[in-house]
Amino acid sequence: MAGLDDLYQQLILDHYRRPRHCGVLDHPTIAVDQHNPLCGDELHVTLRIDDDRVTEVAHTGDGCSISQASASMMSDAIVGHTTDEVLAMIEHFRRVMHREVAADEDQLGDAIALEGVAKYPVRIKCALLSWMALKDGLLTHMVNQQEGR
Repeated sequence: MAGLDDLYQQLILDHYRRPRHCGVLDHPTIAVDQHNPLCGDELHVTLRIDDDRVTEVAHTGDGCSISQASASMMSDAIVGHTTDEVLAMIEHFRRVMHREVAADEDQLGDAIALEGVAKYPVRIKCALLSWMALKDGLLTHMVNQQEGR
């Protein structure tokens, strides 16, 4: 198991050092900011949705390696999925972080490497920051669509 933990640590560091989908989209469908006042982590997520499918995503932010790697991993995981699929991924990841279920690599991709963070309650909010920002943005978007905005 130690070998797998080492591999996961390397994967987290790789996403932190070379984040995927880093930046800001022009004319996004959704733009959302999230801030963790306890540790100072900040995140800005933009995404484009076409025909109820995430077609592009970008993020910027400042914070610890866990929060920034998690944003990169989340971004990789959601592109190409429908909003309902993404909401299911978010809920699965939240449940993994609270040690309610084991991580499903098919659903989370590289974010499975963050499963070990659940052992450290103080770091759970760091891992969840981008996922909760995404959830807030998606739910607001869905409500706005239903209301015709």
